[in-house]
Amino acid sequence: MRRKHNTRESDEVEMSQPAVCTVFFDLETTGLGLSCDIVQLAAVCGHHSLNLFIVPRCPIQPGASRVTGFRVRRRRLFLRGRPVLTNSLRESLVSFITFLHTLGRPLLAGHNIRRFDCHVLARALDEFSLRSDFQRGVSGFVDTLPLARQLLKDRGLKSFTQENLVKNLLGVSYAAHDALEDVRALQKLYRALTPTANHIQRHLFTLDSLATAGVSQTSDLSERFKTAVNVTDERHTPVSSSSRV
Repeated sequence: MRRKHNTRESDEVEMSQPAVCTVFFDLETTGLGLSCDIVQLAAVCGHHSLNLFIVPRCPIQPGASRVTGFRVRRRRLFLRGRPVLTNSLRESLVSFITFLHTLGRPLLAGHNIRRFDCHVLARALDEFSLRSDFQRGVSGFVDTLPLARQLLKDRGLKSFTQENLVKNLLGVSYAAHDALEDVRALQKLYRALTPTANHIQRHLFTLDSLATAGVSQTSDLSERFKTAVNVTDERHTPVSSSSRV
C-alpha cells in the first residue's frame, strides 16, 4: 500500500493499512535452565488476555518455587497453596496459537525473552510439531530488555529488571513472577517507553534466528515491519503512574 507523502516520519503508514498489534507474553518455569518445563503461560494485548497453567513433567526447582509460589502435589498444581485449573502443555500451546491468530499476526514482546523464554517456547513447540502453525500467526519478536537499555541509557539505572523499570518509570510495584501480572505491567511499561518504529526494528528477531545468524531473515523482518506496523512515535503521551535480566 502507498505511504502518505507528507512531512511526517516515514514509519507512519496510511490509516487504512492494517496495524500490527503487540502481544506481551511471559512464561513461568520449573527453573532457569533451557530444558525446564513451562508452568504458566500468559499473554495480553490491550484488554485481551490469556492465562494458562500446566502441570510440569519435571520437578520444580526449590528456588523457582520460592519465587513463583508454584508447587506440585500428587500431580496437581498449586499456586501459593491453592490449586489451579491446568491444561496439558500441548493444549496450552494450541490455545496460545489460537489467541495470536485472532489478533492478526501480532508482534510478540517480552522481557529477556531472547535469552530465555523464546528458547523454552521453541523447544515446546517443536516437541508437538507446532512451530509452523505458531510462526504463521506472528510477525516476529522484540525483547524489551535491550530495548529499555537503549532508550534509558542516560538515566543512570543500575538494574534493568522489569520490576525495577516499572518502579522507576511508573512509580508502582506489582506482583512480579506471576506471568499474568508481569505481562500486564510490561504493557504499561512499554507505553511509557514510547519506542519508535526505528527503535523496535533494531531489536526484532524470530524463533529461527535464535539458532542461526539470521542476518538476512532479520533484515527481511524489518522491511515487513516498516510497511505494516503502526506504532507510537515520540509525540505519544507516556502512561502515568519481569524481572529476569
